[in-house]
Amino acid sequence: MSAFPDHVLNDGTTLPVIGLGTYALRGIPGAEAMADALRQGYRLLDSAVNYENEGAVGKAVRMSGVPREDIRVTSKLPGRHHKKPNVTWAIEESLLRTGLDYLDLYLIHWPNPSQQLFVEAWEGMIEARERGLVRSIGVSNFLPEHLDQLIAKTGVTPSVNQVELHPYFNQAEQRAADKARGILTEAWTPIGKGTALLTEAPIVAASKKHSRSPAQVVLRWHHQLGVLPIPKSANPARRAENLDIAGFELDAADMASIGQLTRPAGRLFDGDPRTHEEF
Repeated sequence: MSAFPDHVLNDGTTLPVIGLGTYALRGIPGAEAMADALRQGYRLLDSAVNYENEGAVGKAVRMSGVPREDIRVTSKLPGRHHKKPNVTWAIEESLLRTGLDYLDLYLIHWPNPSQQLFVEAWEGMIEARERGLVRSIGVSNFLPEHLDQLIAKTGVTPSVNQVELHPYFNQAEQRAADKARGILTEAWTPIGKGTALLTEAPIVAASKKHSRSPAQVVLRWHHQLGVLPIPKSANPARRAENLDIAGFELDAADMASIGQLTRPAGRLFDGDPRTHEEF
């Protein structure tokens, strides 16, 4: 059980304070790893159509022994299905692949602005929620101007915006924009995969100060910013470590020094939502 209360979203549904990223966890080994994560205490599995592992996610839910109602399963709509008539069957196919009766959260994976179909996709998502296919709907990699188009044209505000966010790229403006609109910010790549982030002096200093690992310090930093991080690991010991961010608190000096690591060009991938598109 989490030491923290769940996030309550703007539609009344809830999410835990940390989730498990499932990218590249596929097949039976992936299902076993995710089932083990659920037994360890994770209650949010974050997937996507383009991860090609929705079947493994559903298998993990059934293998875990954890009641379905205690688990939150997320998937994401790919750009190739943004046309409104495609959205319903795309979500139905996600349900068929997972073998679940409903999904807890469904996100538009990228806005793909050159296509100008994300509002149409959002209309389809709203209908899917009304039909009970999904409990909550949101977006991923949306900028404030994209959010405002959705809200202005449909009157429905996303519950979640999942974006690249870590100390090298703390997304202060985006976080403020999400919060102003009542949207929870989730973080993908929260601990800066494949970078020197965990060896940075402010993080190492906080790690020693609080007798916690650098990864735990970074995940606690996310939590204290009000962000829901989604770290991914196939390693059971590392998963357990990532989940354990209670029992200590970063002080103002820690938060400020870690915050100074951010930089304008801090994205780790070529993923600027103004130009990057995925289908």
